[in-house]
Amino acid sequence: MHQTNAKSPSQRQLRVGEEIRHVLADIFERGEVRDPGLHGVSVTVTEVRVSPDLKKATAFVLPLGGTVDQARDVVGVLTRARPFLRRRLAKAVRLRHVPELEFSVDDSFDQAGRIDRLLREARATGPGRDASTDEPGDDHGA
Repeated sequence: MHQTNAKSPSQRQLRVGEEIRHVLADIFERGEVRDPGLHGVSVTVTEVRVSPDLKKATAFVLPLGGTVDQARDVVGVLTRARPFLRRRLAKAVRLRHVPELEFSVDDSFDQAGRIDRLLREARATGPGRDASTDEPGDDHGA
């Protein structure tokens, strides 16, 4: 999850974010955004984070099986399509005010992969590898 502040989101923020995520996912699945930049691209909405006042919503997206450059291109296309997407959201969700949409590349999977790779490398080459085979009480210095 993309948590940037110390305060946890409220239940309402979580509920609204999840509802927006589902609506956006349905729009993308049906191919309603008709832009050449999305031709043949399956967009995944991994999370939608809503501001405490419910006025802004950031959707984290990834092209399925795409590269980071493709993800940036997708964000550009979706940014251009914001007015259309906001109108579709207004029809689909029951909110007094539909939040302003922002799109961001979801890099959490890349970060998790880097952390996993670093941990595997540390286990394979680090000093902990030798220590794990030693018995407690072994005297290495004498």
